Amino acid sequence: MKKIGIIANKGKPEARIVARELLYLLEDRGAQVFLDDHIASDVGHLELGTSVEEMGKQADLVCVLGGDGTLLRIARQLAGHSIPIFGINLGTLGFLSEAEPEHLPQAVDNLLSGKYDIEKRAMLEACLVRKGITLGTYTAMNDIGIAKGSFCRIIQCAVFLDDEYVATFSGDGVIVSTPTGSTAYSLSAGGPIVAPNVDMLLLTPVAPHSLTARPMVLSGNQTIRVEVDAIHQEMGLSIDGQFGYRLEGGDQIYIKKSPCVTPLIKWKKGGFFEAIRTKLQGEWE
Repeated sequence: MKKIGIIANKGKPEARIVARELLYLLEDRGAQVFLDDHIASDVGHLELGTSVEEMGKQADLVCVLGGDGTLLRIARQLAGHSIPIFGINLGTLGFLSEAEPEHLPQAVDNLLSGKYDIEKRAMLEACLVRKGITLGTYTAMNDIGIAKGSFCRIIQCAVFLDDEYVATFSGDGVIVSTPTGSTAYSLSAGGPIVAPNVDMLLLTPVAPHSLTARPMVLSGNQTIRVEVDAIHQEMGLSIDGQFGYRLEGGDQIYIKKSPCVTPLIKWKKGGFFEAIRTKLQGEWE
């Protein structure tokens, strides 16, 4: 019997309806279902409620109902559990999701019969060091952003690959992203699209005060060190663009590939390039 978790973004109007239908379809086919605590009461099944952390220990796979932001948040929470994640899009872009709500019957059939592939998406690990003291270590699926405040002057980001000096970028900041994150913030800053199976780190300067600064594709086996400086203190570190921390001049951020990966459930052949064509280039069928 498959053990399947359902996690939903309560902020999406249709989340309760889709979660209830998915629960019915799974239980009707003999699966054991866990609901995250935030949605269990909304669908009238408090007895199935559990935490995301506990779900990561007990479930065989997790269905995430929401947009890309929801899936990114859950991927960080489940990092280290190596539990496959299946995205059902309730957002606008849904670039990371594999199914829409109208595909639920087919999705359940595929999940319970094992008719799917798993893509292991790389994650990032970032360590913030201030005056020799480590303030925190963070995991991201998309990207680590280092940026100035909204109304401030430019900042300087000196970049090193291991101990080798690469360049200093003056501008709004820099983004270090995984291949998965290449279609997110990095793309809007002029970075390239990278296929998800490429072993690399992508460094993209944001609004650089230079005609020659360009995105760089760097080794996935090395550590990027970014030292920040500015004449002001309005700088920040962002994790997947969802939460952040204030930076000070002289701070060092060490970024490398995380030992954790996010296993995404996929069943569509060529799904990544289809998503590029349809969701980024507007080639609707």
